[in-house]
Amino acid sequence: MDEPRILAIILNYKTPEMTLQSAEAALAALEGLDAELVIVDNDSADGSFEALSQSVDARGWPVRVLQSGHNGGFGAGNNFGIRAGRSDGKPADFYYILNSDAFPDKDAIVYLKGYLLSHPNVGFAGSYIHGPDGIVHETAFRFPSVLGELEGAMRFGPVSRLLKNYIVPLPVPEETVLVDWLAGASMMMRASVLDEIGLFDETFFLYFEETDLCLRASMAGWPTVYVRESQVEHIGSVSTGMKEWACVPGYWFDSRWHYFVKSNNVMYAVLASILHFLGGAFYRMRCVLERKPAHMPPHFLRHLATHSLKSVFRRQPRSKAQALNQAASAQGTSK
Repeated sequence: MDEPRILAIILNYKTPEMTLQSAEAALAALEGLDAELVIVDNDSADGSFEALSQSVDARGWPVRVLQSGHNGGFGAGNNFGIRAGRSDGKPADFYYILNSDAFPDKDAIVYLKGYLLSHPNVGFAGSYIHGPDGIVHETAFRFPSVLGELEGAMRFGPVSRLLKNYIVPLPVPEETVLVDWLAGASMMMRASVLDEIGLFDETFFLYFEETDLCLRASMAGWPTVYVRESQVEHIGSVSTGMKEWACVPGYWFDSRWHYFVKSNNVMYAVLASILHFLGGAFYRMRCVLERKPAHMPPHFLRHLATHSLKSVFRRQPRSKAQALNQAASAQGTSK
């Protein structure tokens, strides 16, 4: 059997030095494979594109540095790299996306490729992710649901035990296992699946885009697998600044709302928001009574309620059936 062709993509946004470190680790992990690496600068407008281009040339790396020309978010940037294709003009069999602050082990990509080759019924495969301190990151999840929203917001043991099958974050897998969806810090995707279901939905600027992509794949009969042997170090939130958020940005609420409407309908999104609000209010009240600090972004519940109310009266995204029809018609535009 011929060696599968891989196109690896690293998306940069104002982190050129970190991106170069990620690219160096990726090149080592791609050694010996029929693979190409492309760095997409997502319109950083801070000199990143020029710095990356110069550094790649100076090091003599077989890497293309591309400028997206528009910061449409995580999904749009990766779509740009996927559509750019391989420089040799040959279609890729697998696409591998890697965060700019993630560093794969030498054999991490080989394990993902090997799993997809030996399991032709699987669509996507993702890595075991850990921090620089060795602490594992939660990157394997169930699909969000209204009951999952309630459980996550309440943070109350008896309710969590009752709704254990709806808890979105899965316990960190100790072995390779099927999951609903994976964070996209290190994920390999079968090109034929993307041809079938379409690329990332660019309505999502940040967050929920991997959730939506894995859901569409699952609905088309292509499951996602967490490959425990594939290990990647990930710093996390370097480009997004999530760790330093003073409050949750509007695009997170936009993505969350779009996901629930697209995967179900407007009423489902409304119910998800109501249950999240009620669960969050219960949690805050319990914190007050127990005189404990509430670990919740400032004004989060107010922003959630306000955003949901405004969203009800906006023009709504397509229904699930319309989205599936759109994905089917995207086969000819996904390369």
